Amino acid sequence: MAPAIWLSLLAATVVICITPGAGAINTMSNALAVGWRRSIWGVLGQELALLAHIVIVAAGVGVLVANTPALFNAIRYIGAAYLVYLGVRLIFTKPQPPAADAEGARRATTRTAMLRRGFWVNLLNPKAIVFFLAFIPQFIDVDAPILPQYLILIATAVGVDVIVMWGFFAVAARPFRRYTETARGQRVLNSVFGALFVGVAALLLFIH
Repeated sequence: MAPAIWLSLLAATVVICITPGAGAINTMSNALAVGWRRSIWGVLGQELALLAHIVIVAAGVGVLVANTPALFNAIRYIGAAYLVYLGVRLIFTKPQPPAADAEGARRATTRTAMLRRGFWVNLLNPKAIVFFLAFIPQFIDVDAPILPQYLILIATAVGVDVIVMWGFFAVAARPFRRYTETARGQRVLNSVFGALFVGVAALLLFIH
């Protein structure tokens, strides 16, 4: 991949990743619940989904999804329903006691649970597949070896997304951590992030 093409890829990826969405909301929610350091597990789950999207597009399945309205809509509805489920569950989450009990509750949020949630939050977005279907060909030279180009694209996309999610959105949640020390603060934050999940679900359903 030529340096100029890679720089264009890098710039486009930064712009895409910095745009708030379900992944950013999930990352900030995790950072508030378990702290900045452990929130990386949710980010890693999201990166696995991003990798899956790229592989799906590279394998040609993305064309099938994009050209099959019933399949596209089925994935879209499932994804929206999952985000609503996460939002409602967060809104009705019982506030945890401060200090030692809260620390125990944070430990109870396992790495596997965050990894799994991050994966499904990103994977169940068919528009991401369609987006990559339009995005990836702009940076792939079909007359050059394909595999090295895809490896560079994957490394760039995943690397930038980890930096943005963990280095920006997770860090951005840190000033709000003090609100998690009171039951009222937890309820407010849970309600806000729960509503954001539901809002993203609505966008997924109604904005085409």
